[in-house]
Amino acid sequence: MSAALPDEYEALRLRIRAFIREEVIPAEPRPGVSLRRADRVALQNQAKAAGVFAPHVAKEYGGLGVPIGYWPALFMEAGYSPIGPAVLNCMAPDEGNMHMLGQIATEAQKERFLRPLAAGEVTSCFGMTEPHPGAGSDPTALSTRAERVAGGWRVNGHKRFISGALNASFCVLMARNDAVEGEGVPAGATMFLVDMDTPGIRVGNDLHATDSAIEGGHPHLHIEDLFVPDELVLGKPGEGFAYAQVRLGPGRLTHCMRWLGLAKRAHDTALDRANSRELFGSPLRELGVAQELLALNEIDLETSIAITARTSALLGEDHRAGEKLSSIAKVHCSEAIGRIIDRSIQLCGGDGVTDQLPLAQFAQEVRPFRIYDGSTETHKWAIAKRASSRRRREIEAGEKPLDRVDPEGRSPRGER
Repeated sequence: MSAALPDEYEALRLRIRAFIREEVIPAEPRPGVSLRRADRVALQNQAKAAGVFAPHVAKEYGGLGVPIGYWPALFMEAGYSPIGPAVLNCMAPDEGNMHMLGQIATEAQKERFLRPLAAGEVTSCFGMTEPHPGAGSDPTALSTRAERVAGGWRVNGHKRFISGALNASFCVLMARNDAVEGEGVPAGATMFLVDMDTPGIRVGNDLHATDSAIEGGHPHLHIEDLFVPDELVLGKPGEGFAYAQVRLGPGRLTHCMRWLGLAKRAHDTALDRANSRELFGSPLRELGVAQELLALNEIDLETSIAITARTSALLGEDHRAGEKLSSIAKVHCSEAIGRIIDRSIQLCGGDGVTDQLPLAQFAQEVRPFRIYDGSTETHKWAIAKRASSRRRREIEAGEKPLDRVDPEGRSPRGER
């Protein structure tokens, strides 16, 4: 991935690589313990001094202004540590919210919300997921309601699995709205920027998931007669589902980039074990069973890197096409990353499942990725539907279908 980077971004990649290995990995909390906010802030200050902070944010808002096509190599270096993306301020949900704010927010909203978020002064959350039968893998099932009132909107609903909400300063909140006659507002969904200390929004019980590297939890949010003024509507009312794709498409992909870094570290750990251990009179690296696992890791890494790089480049050119490919990349990478870490644990034997190595923690951190941002099964359903529709359009445009069988047994080439 680094071979195609312009010189300035290759230099940045090398700085990130050195910073993660020399400053961040030694500061990692022991497996199962979250990075404390005070430690995160201290490490972020070091990242700023090293010139590696917020690579994805526009320069005018305090970032390094790297175009999205060059993110994969940088985010992968950051992800070599489970706390690395948080230290560099390119961790979900903040990274996705920064990207969306940069694309959609008004200048006043960018000053109020994006600038402090990009500086690491505050954290945020994204309020879409709801208890069943509300929005989960299907955002259109949104049940939280926004009602038009004088000067703004009144919102009521219940969210859950709102990552980072325990420490967040503000929430990007999604709610369904009816059409508003006379104002040109269509029925749909609307996004709101809500300070977490606003009356009417309350953090509920936390959900304890397997990932625990960063503080913030995955709690419930209760929204009860929350008033949001018009100036805190993000984008246009009724257009929230379209705006969600601005966030979710790149968001799926940046997860791939970060977790590929962790998979690479797991694989490097397994390679070191294979090079240093002997078994049955031979170096572990020379045993066929170990070579099989190492080779499969290499294959999963390289294919995942390739589709991530391609999708990232496409998102920078054609967001709609890139969003579709990001669904495929998310399925492939989430499954491949889990396999890489699992094989690495196997190669390290008993140590792999203890806290003497971080591999078991890595497995817990990445397992939810097959569910977060749309489950593997949901994405496969969407991928198959798009493929079928694409082929139908090709046939309608004049291509000959390939499944036709001649009743006399002749092949499509006319042979008997």
